[in-house]
Amino acid sequence: MSEGETEGEKVKKVAELRTLLEKRIKEMETELEGMRALLEFVDAALLEKGFKRAEIMKPTPPIPPEAEAPLVMEYERSVPLKTATGELLANLYMDEDSIRVVFAEDKDFDINTPPFMSFLVERVLAKMQERDREAAGAGKVLPEKILSYNIVREGDMVHEITIQNIGPERLKELKSTIRWTLEKMYEKMKTGS
Repeated sequence: MSEGETEGEKVKKVAELRTLLEKRIKEMETELEGMRALLEFVDAALLEKGFKRAEIMKPTPPIPPEAEAPLVMEYERSVPLKTATGELLANLYMDEDSIRVVFAEDKDFDINTPPFMSFLVERVLAKMQERDREAAGAGKVLPEKILSYNIVREGDMVHEITIQNIGPERLKELKSTIRWTLEKMYEKMKTGS
């Protein structure tokens, strides 16, 4: 508001601003309702797959090695993901329809270190999930078979990723993509320190 405005002009502008704010609040409330409905759908899908509600609501803390054994037993195979020099990056636990990637405890993999979000999450996992949703929309895939993933982290430090509904055909691609991503992140971590 400029100095030359009359009191009436100022009141009019404030009233217009109030109208804009009310409109935006209604839009945001509608968007929030949609997000809540979507969250309920995702929660239901996760609960159907055996996730507990607490796991949906907050990331779980890193699992101590002695407590890890029972979880590993759920998976048919495990593969260590290492650099070319033999440095352990993560352990990959697999079965025909899911992968659990447990990051090496001695590495601090930051979620913001490229290419984690830009490549692995956005270009690989999100695109696979999008293709599955389109296939489900066309009736080619059951909705409960849409790829889903959960990133367990503490602050910006990633501890593990669980990917469900991958199907045997995606297993090899995901395994090599995850290894490549972690190698690149590790290279950036080494040069950055």
